[in-house]
Amino acid sequence: MLGMLGLIASLILLMYLTMKGINIIVAAIISAVVVAITGGLNLETALTDHYMTGFTGYFKSWFLIFLLGAIFGKIMQETKAADSIANWVKNTLGPSRAVFAVVAAAALMTYGGVSLFVVGFAVYPIAVSLFKVANLPHRFIPAALVFGSISFTMTAPGSPEIQNLIPTEYFGTKPTAGGIIGVLMALIIMVVGGLMLGRMVKKAVANGETFSLPNQPTASNETASALAAEELEAQKPSSTAKGQELPNVVFAVLPLISVIVMLNTFSNFTSSTGAALISLGSGILLACVLMFKFLQEFWAALAKGAQDALVAAANTCAVVGFGSVAAQVAAFNTVVDGLVNLPGPPLMGLAIAVTLICGITGSASGGLGIALPILSPMYMAQGLDPGAMHRISALASGGLDSLPHNGYVVTTIRAICGETHKRAYGPIFMLSVVMPTIVLALAVLLYSIF
Repeated sequence: MLGMLGLIASLILLMYLTMKGINIIVAAIISAVVVAITGGLNLETALTDHYMTGFTGYFKSWFLIFLLGAIFGKIMQETKAADSIANWVKNTLGPSRAVFAVVAAAALMTYGGVSLFVVGFAVYPIAVSLFKVANLPHRFIPAALVFGSISFTMTAPGSPEIQNLIPTEYFGTKPTAGGIIGVLMALIIMVVGGLMLGRMVKKAVANGETFSLPNQPTASNETASALAAEELEAQKPSSTAKGQELPNVVFAVLPLISVIVMLNTFSNFTSSTGAALISLGSGILLACVLMFKFLQEFWAALAKGAQDALVAAANTCAVVGFGSVAAQVAAFNTVVDGLVNLPGPPLMGLAIAVTLICGITGSASGGLGIALPILSPMYMAQGLDPGAMHRISALASGGLDSLPHNGYVVTTIRAICGETHKRAYGPIFMLSVVMPTIVLALAVLLYSIF
């Protein structure tokens, strides 16, 4: 009984500390101490053995992916390729389709392998320009960025995002695993989510909301019209942004296309991890060659990418380390057994377990890193389709992970957009928690039938 209470308390503590802004590494160690003591584990063994084994094991498996992904993102940022893509989407779609333009720009770069945080910072200025001209409420920009970055793009078949790569290690699958059902689920999230976001924005406008930056008074209709007139020229195709020349959009997009194509080609001949390293490395090289004249600080970009990778990997490893300690407690095994033996389709237990763990940790990749080493052998032993298990796991990682304490959600709302959870989180919850969870249930049903 004490072990179960301690497990629940440690999970709540981890969520609380993370939402309060406490460093995730510190929060994870504190929570690991709580679960170890209440679970009757030797504290030294729990920390030096179980915690560090989980931490270093995840680091060993995925750090190079984090490293090349972060460097690729920095190169795309430093060469202004990300700005070029965002600017092209803005000029092509225009302010009348502001919401769709922001989602499209974020999705295009994310599906091409660019780091989430690079995407957020690159697209936000374009989003502000478009929303200002269209006189749409600023508080919906975080939802558009999050929806375009971490919903259908990171869970869809063929995506180079790590959430789509982790399951390949445990189920022996390829990044395209899941077949037509996986593609259908991604399309449903993309289309239905886009319609939902558009409807929410229209409803807010109908209720009198207009564009205003955070902590500024709402613009009147006359002021908004004046702002729109000032911005009209900025919507015309141009080779500059913020007064700077940008690379040709074709050159900017080619590295993204190469990453996707090479990943899904080489994964047929080597491991998915190896294919990801080859594709990301090639994308970095291609970006440097095509946009060499825009790359002023090559070594600085590599250094910054490496630093970003270390921080991102260490934060995720810390969560996995906590999960490794929790997995040693008898109460954890009781919970897992209960989920595995749930009545209904066998895939339901896998879906619920993965999405709960991702929700608790506030991390899709961290949750997968905790759940799959434990769950995959159990479900593989049942003879289930590996492709279905891969896609269910990926979809499950993209639901409850987007609760308010998720790192990217916090960064997008507060650091990138300067908004508050009170103003901006509601649409994110509907688009990145409620809808993906419903689609996950549909995926379980379809994979169970077909």
